[in-house]
Amino acid sequence: MKGKLLGFFVFLLVAMSYGQTVRYVYETSVNPDSINLVSMKVEKTFLDIKGNHSLFISESKLIKDSLFSSFKPDEKKENKKEGKGFPKSGARKQIEPTFFEYFITKNISEQKVYYDRVGGKQIYYQEDRPVKWEISNISEKQNGYATQKATTSFGGRIWTAWFTKDINISDGPYKFSGLPGLIVKLEDENGDYRFDLVKKMIIQNAFEEPISSEAKQSTRINFHGDKAALELEVNKIRKSMAGNNGEGMQDFGGGRQGGGMRGGGGHGGSGMHRGGMRMDGGNNSFPMQNSGNTNVLFNGGIQNPIELK
Repeated sequence: MKGKLLGFFVFLLVAMSYGQTVRYVYETSVNPDSINLVSMKVEKTFLDIKGNHSLFISESKLIKDSLFSSFKPDEKKENKKEGKGFPKSGARKQIEPTFFEYFITKNISEQKVYYDRVGGKQIYYQEDRPVKWEISNISEKQNGYATQKATTSFGGRIWTAWFTKDINISDGPYKFSGLPGLIVKLEDENGDYRFDLVKKMIIQNAFEEPISSEAKQSTRINFHGDKAALELEVNKIRKSMAGNNGEGMQDFGGGRQGGGMRGGGGHGGSGMHRGGMRMDGGNNSFPMQNSGNTNVLFNGGIQNPIELK
């Protein structure tokens, strides 16, 4: 009897673990204009880890995508049935602009990065520049953890990371991974971008949506041109539908996303299913993050892109 009871609890624990997403919350500080002296902008970003896959997304992006999902009738009924409804308090929360108007997924063991944007149609590319770290012997306590220092050059910036072996996850915010432990602090040499781990959470019943089989795969070099062409196509469809219905279409600029991921076959061998993707066409109150060398608007100002080249 005791053996059966123990077996039941082991099974229950495994089932609960399989359905859980571990969320690492980073306080992210960004200097929106590297030329003029302006105040640092602070927002929350999340690193959600489930199994061998991770998702990086900002809080504002998460809220916007979840709000969009809650307005889709078929998903609203399904979410209510499964207890996945978006909290009412979150629905009333003002959606702040974010520097990360996209999300990034990684296959942790293979250290492959998949960079995704969202819209009426899905488009993504696989990062082709591996992050190469130089690990030093310098150890310090950072954000409450015993950490070790590492540096790398990526996207035109020199980055310093502090990772902890106390959390055996070879991952970190944005595209950074590959260290023998979780990155708990990350900053570029100019202090324009800084990520500080502040909290760990367990997320239950997170929103999930697999990547569409019709998703367009691009490359890092061609991504912005392909995305612009896709946006034109999406806008034409919107205008056509608006003309047929006699009214505009409301767009929250986000796909279903609550931080959850589902294992399985994805694109490019990622084995990854994660929060949905919808392109942010026409919503000028939210910035477009640029991985090239062109500055873009952020809430009426000049944005300092995280990748300079």
